[in-house]
Amino acid sequence: MPEIIGRRSKLPVKQAEDGMELESGHVYLAPPDHHLLVNRDGTVSLTHSELVNFVRPSADLLFESVAAAYGEQAIAVVLTGTGRDGSMGVTAIKERGGTVIAQDEASSEFFGMPLAAIRTGTVDFVLSLEEMPAALQLLVAGEVPD
Repeated sequence: MPEIIGRRSKLPVKQAEDGMELESGHVYLAPPDHHLLVNRDGTVSLTHSELVNFVRPSADLLFESVAAAYGEQAIAVVLTGTGRDGSMGVTAIKERGGTVIAQDEASSEFFGMPLAAIRTGTVDFVLSLEEMPAALQLLVAGEVPD
């Protein structure tokens, strides 16, 4: 998966490893069948604990760990997918002052996950896939996208 995504990303894409220290400007993917958690010290933990919303890895667990680690600096992005995974996690992000982005229906192949996030009332921006990179750059720079 890192190779496939890496072909379309300008950022380096890596499969996360337990204990790995996160680097700015990199994309990390959960290994198959493992939950990915971000720790307050900037490292990654992997777990094979129970399924969450019938999935492993779970966006909810990832977002909840990011919310706890980064608070108002956290940014959650919910992309195309089926089900409702991520909807509890975006609430955790928002409760700690972070920002939540969901992919719009027009650019989603499967709108289930973005719609579930939107229905929580915590989504700040609903954007097309093409609009997301510029919006993320603005948010990281401390600015608000249009």
